[in-house]
Amino acid sequence: MKPNRKKRYPVFAVMLLGMLLFLTGCGMAGGTAGKHYVALVTKSTDSAFWKSVFAGAGAAATEYNLQISMEGPKWEEDYETQNRMIEEAVEKGAEVIVFSAVDYNANSKAIDEAAKRGVRIVVIDSDVNSSQVSCRIGTDNREAGRMAGKAALEAESNTLHIGIVNYDVNSANGQQREEGFREIAGADARVKSMHTINVVSTTEDAREGTVQLLKEHPEINVIVTFNEWTSLGVGWAIRDLDLAEETQVVAFDSNVVSVGMLETGEVDALIVQNPYAMGYLGVEEACRLINGGNASGAVVDTATTCVTRENMFEPECQRMLFAFD
Repeated sequence: MKPNRKKRYPVFAVMLLGMLLFLTGCGMAGGTAGKHYVALVTKSTDSAFWKSVFAGAGAAATEYNLQISMEGPKWEEDYETQNRMIEEAVEKGAEVIVFSAVDYNANSKAIDEAAKRGVRIVVIDSDVNSSQVSCRIGTDNREAGRMAGKAALEAESNTLHIGIVNYDVNSANGQQREEGFREIAGADARVKSMHTINVVSTTEDAREGTVQLLKEHPEINVIVTFNEWTSLGVGWAIRDLDLAEETQVVAFDSNVVSVGMLETGEVDALIVQNPYAMGYLGVEEACRLINGGNASGAVVDTATTCVTRENMFEPECQRMLFAFD
């Protein structure tokens, strides 16, 4: 399989654009020490994915001379803590909130209330049900799901039984990825069944859920999953059950452990996003809005790459696999 280059947004291009725009800066008014204040509120903070988002956001904040706060709940299901963080950011004087929603609907009221107070909203990664969003930046989730579907169909068996290990059913991006996946996989005559489970977005819950799924449906020979934590859980379950040889596994995102699983065979393909670009471009868009830019309603695709054992050592794939520090 070859990496998808159709909609790539290269990291070096993001950085070059940032350096050029840095010549004009983002102005100096309001905020601590005369700086404009932007709040970044993410779904969580501990994963390699979100650390890469923070790195991109921090780089942009430095280049555009912004004050920035970066926080998220401990668990990716905790929309209530996210709503409190939104309210606190408004009270602290944030001019723009860069936001990734835990829950498409349950976060919408807090976002709408922030917008009523004059705060501009930029969404990255995971969407929220609000008409007040100025710009949406992140993975084309349905296309990423289609990419996962194509990778899953690389399995050589004549008959395919697919297990889908998804996370919170209220998170928009996971559901969109599954829709894209089913669009591709469901059109292949070899696919005889698909079984979905939704787990808490932690490694252990995904691991336990995968083991249970395979016990209930031992015929499953393809598994797909859609974020960093569930990918690790699926990989550990496949290792625990010694099913690497007979199971095609397509996972999402990358860290040192999942890349190791790709090398040793528990995972056969990683659908790798570009979280650094999400953070960088989210803050860059915030700067544009602060400088008087209108809400464009734009949707910016930050690109996705399918990495396999066959292409993982190519320079382009190496840049995608390993996050910025």
